[in-house]
Amino acid sequence: MANSKNNLSKAAKDRLKNYEVKNALVSDTKSVKKRDNSVAIVVSIASIVVAVGLQFAYFNFGPGTPKPSAGPTSSAIQTNSPNVPKPALAENRLWSGDMKIDNSNLKFSLDGKLAPQAVANFVTLAKKGFFNNTHCHRLVISGIYVLQCGDPTATGKVKSGGTGGPGYSWGPLENVPLDDIYKTGSLAMARTGNNAYSMGSQFFIVYEDSTIPRDNVGGYTVFGKVTSGIRSIVDIAANGVKDLQADGTHATDGTPVSPAIIKSVVVK
Repeated sequence: MANSKNNLSKAAKDRLKNYEVKNALVSDTKSVKKRDNSVAIVVSIASIVVAVGLQFAYFNFGPGTPKPSAGPTSSAIQTNSPNVPKPALAENRLWSGDMKIDNSNLKFSLDGKLAPQAVANFVTLAKKGFFNNTHCHRLVISGIYVLQCGDPTATGKVKSGGTGGPGYSWGPLENVPLDDIYKTGSLAMARTGNNAYSMGSQFFIVYEDSTIPRDNVGGYTVFGKVTSGIRSIVDIAANGVKDLQADGTHATDGTPVSPAIIKSVVVK
């Protein structure tokens, strides 16, 4: 009988010991899972922080935002001087005009609604005779197809023109083609690269559809279009550029061979 009791007591002790071992294993497993979960939470939080940080850097310091140019470009901080004609002078309407280049006549229209600042400037200068007897100083016959005019210092001498203006500059950009395609006959304002407030009196006539890529501040203000006579500009372009390259061949961007003199500009 005593042996039987001893055996039962031993069996009970063994079961208790096994239970305690299993309980310890379960406790260890829970601790490991709890520790793993904590590590996972920390890693997840760290990943989120890194992702947010990278996104912030992308849109504020990296390629997500264009680098600002050295010159003033933002319309939010730029204003025109009192010398610049007021946009209201464009009267929010269509203007018509005639431009005599050499012995040819170009008829054109100006859109005072879509480009009021540019039209007000052009109309004001034209009425003063500003463009009369000036040479269109730059012709581009490859890649883009434009004749640039409006420089009062363009006298027809070799390399003359390209830096002159009305004595003031202005902005902002207006009526810029969203697809960067400038249609045949477009009248658009020339300007300095990466500066939306560098327009003056120089403009260009597009004589064949041209894709002109925009820079950091945008494209070029289209303020009107040639309605008849564009063929005369095509003929000027056909005569080519007089400037020579290093190998002696004619350049594709420079002073036109044809004089291309603006005799008069009349607007109404």
